[in-house]
Amino acid sequence: MSSATLETTPRNLVVATPGFAGTRRSQFPRQRPPGYFSPDADPAAVQAFFAANGYLVLESAFTPAEIEELKRETTQICRGDRGELPDHPKADVAEPDDSVLRRFLCIHFPHKCSDVMRRAIHNAPTVQALTTVIGPNVKCMQSMLFIKSSGKPGQAWHQDEDYIPTRDRSLTGAWIAIDRATQENGCLWVLPGSHKHGILWEQRWHADRRFDCAEESYDFPYRDEEAVPVEVEAGSVVIFNGYLLHRSLPNRAPEGTYRRSLVNHYMSCESRLPWGKTPEGDHNAHYDYRDIIVVAGKDPYAFKGLADIQRPSVRPSGQGGCDKWGGQGRKYRDEAPAKA
Repeated sequence: MSSATLETTPRNLVVATPGFAGTRRSQFPRQRPPGYFSPDADPAAVQAFFAANGYLVLESAFTPAEIEELKRETTQICRGDRGELPDHPKADVAEPDDSVLRRFLCIHFPHKCSDVMRRAIHNAPTVQALTTVIGPNVKCMQSMLFIKSSGKPGQAWHQDEDYIPTRDRSLTGAWIAIDRATQENGCLWVLPGSHKHGILWEQRWHADRRFDCAEESYDFPYRDEEAVPVEVEAGSVVIFNGYLLHRSLPNRAPEGTYRRSLVNHYMSCESRLPWGKTPEGDHNAHYDYRDIIVVAGKDPYAFKGLADIQRPSVRPSGQGGCDKWGGQGRKYRDEAPAKA
């Protein structure tokens, strides 16, 4: 929800920057948009575009074989073969995979039950790009596996630092396309340059069936018409700043179509991470969440050790209500209002 006036002409927000984008192997999109790079791109070009726009696309970061492995592993996780998920009993062996996959929108922390998902956090081309845009010392604290079958909703405008607050604003998402992501099946949309304000815009309940149970950012100085669709081939990684406004729309593709993606979140090792509930007796100014994976460089807080806090959990799509996602009493516009 924007505060920008409808009387103005929508702006082209993408800032093109110079430099070698790398040798392209991907053929989708047919014409290479600004900000789409290959692993052999000039790091200075990568850094310049990211600084100006708050996002970039790293094409061909994963091989076709690695993507097929991620697809198979996604099915195994959803079936419960990597451990039973909360409120989702292990699937019967006779139930078709498509039937199982349609039950899920997103699973949080899949790397906690899957070696395949954990290895993806260390993907070499992705880590190389992250060290370019974050710095030499990088850690990961979260993963999310989106299945998003036909008919599943998207997520309203938001900034990832709404949910994962770093002290140095270094939070960076790495959105791995397991399927080709298009406007039809619910690709990401971004507002280029929106990270530059350094503001976390206020959020509220949207009541819009196009979106899941997460709240919507609003009153920012952009229009929906100014957003850029980030269509990418499977194996590409969309890397974006934690302050960048972004959203996705529902999967409107034919039945049996998926827009699977694995999203990992990273930040600088130099910053403490005051995320989650502060332990009793600790002060939130000193708290440093330690359920992390260091993927590059050194961790100056390694002396604190590591923790094992999170477990895989299932994110509701809103189709069965939002009570389990901190939204008790929230209703969509087509539902009866909550009782007083």
